[in-house]
Amino acid sequence: MALLRLHLPRPPLPARRNPALPSALSSSSTSCLWRGRLPASRLLCSSHPASPPDAASSAPPSIVAGLLDYLNESWTQFHATAEAKRQLLDAGFKLLSESDDWDLQPGGRYFFTRNMSCLVAFAIGEKYRVGNGFNIIAAHTDSPCLKLKPRSATIKSGHQMVNVQTYGSGLWHTWFDRDLTLAGRVILKATDGSFKHKLVKLTRPLIRVPTLAIHLNRTVNTDGFKPNLETHLVPLLATKHEDTTTNSDDKSSRLQKSPTIHYFCRSLMDSSKMAEQLSNEKAIRMVAMFDNEEVGSDSMQGAGAPTMFQAMRRIIDSLMHQSMGEGALERAIHSSFLVSADMAHALHPNYAEKHEECHRPELQKGLVIKHNANQRYATSAVTAFLFKEIARIHNLPVQEFVVRNDMGCGSTIGPILASGVGIRTVDCGIPQLSMHSVREMCGKEDVDTTYRHFKAFFEMFSDIDRKLNVDF
Repeated sequence: MALLRLHLPRPPLPARRNPALPSALSSSSTSCLWRGRLPASRLLCSSHPASPPDAASSAPPSIVAGLLDYLNESWTQFHATAEAKRQLLDAGFKLLSESDDWDLQPGGRYFFTRNMSCLVAFAIGEKYRVGNGFNIIAAHTDSPCLKLKPRSATIKSGHQMVNVQTYGSGLWHTWFDRDLTLAGRVILKATDGSFKHKLVKLTRPLIRVPTLAIHLNRTVNTDGFKPNLETHLVPLLATKHEDTTTNSDDKSSRLQKSPTIHYFCRSLMDSSKMAEQLSNEKAIRMVAMFDNEEVGSDSMQGAGAPTMFQAMRRIIDSLMHQSMGEGALERAIHSSFLVSADMAHALHPNYAEKHEECHRPELQKGLVIKHNANQRYATSAVTAFLFKEIARIHNLPVQEFVVRNDMGCGSTIGPILASGVGIRTVDCGIPQLSMHSVREMCGKEDVDTTYRHFKAFFEMFSDIDRKLNVDF
């Protein structure tokens, strides 16, 4: 079995100290991050060479560079999970198995993975008592992509082609005329008869989806580019078949989308790296990463599965060495809070009419809290207030977004987890341009703001939450 990914190179750039990092677009008006994939130099989006940060700098290089390093490793949901696993182990978190008994202790830091595309990590406060809440940030590991069909090799007019499926709601026209390659995972049989899971990255361009010449499509610039996704979105591999085959039953190609994964993993690690940081914590700090959000989250490793609920129950069971009274899990859920972290639609200067006039998030202006009266987002007035109160105390910018009444609204894992677990939830995200394109942009200052907002959430939410009670 294999899961593989189409990968995206960029034009050659001058050699730098670390050639394995992504590149950036250049802009004279704003600093932004451009996510790329094949080896190239790391650059921030700026019309001037990067200079050392000063006291007024909005994004310390360690945060921005760490994000780019993480994205460069996260070609697929499997690579994203594996890199998070590596960082958590390096930070001193203990790997658990869902198949084993858990022996958890206050002050301990733990995590587990499911399918190597879903991950839950948590740090238990030294002063945690059964019935206290969980403070959670959750996001997803998957993104719109092209997946190889089980029988992927085909010949068309003497050309070796690659059959693909569309996964999620991608801007598929952006995949044309790009150098593409493959990545993912394979299952191998070892000499002892066991099976091993291996991750794969092919770092050279292999395939391309060519567009039709304008001479054969004279009206494309007036009528628009409207490719048929079954017949036109078929990558070209070679002009003749070579005698090389890959034994694989299930393959995919994809593009890692959401940089929020690195933000909240790092915020958990940095807020829990030393024992004294958990010495006064009465809650459990947790992050959760789920697969298959782009196609509805209904899978074993998706947010629609009871993974997080089961983890919360097992943590409480492990810590409840003696009876602590009725409804320990239910009391914990009532005291818990979830930050559903995704991305948000930034105002596009060429399409300003697509945004409601009073809710136009901009790049470099901070996290966006997303609202929808029809529960496409799980934010409520109470959860928005609590999340904004953290920002107010730390003087962090916050923006708010509501979709126009005459437009459809996307959704997130927020409503799925809020309704499935019964947990208070706020939906938020970094403002972004070109969402679901093969190339996406966000502001580098928002990287620092998001990290500081999430880290502050873990460090102070328990104290803020105790000051508010809306049920009495």
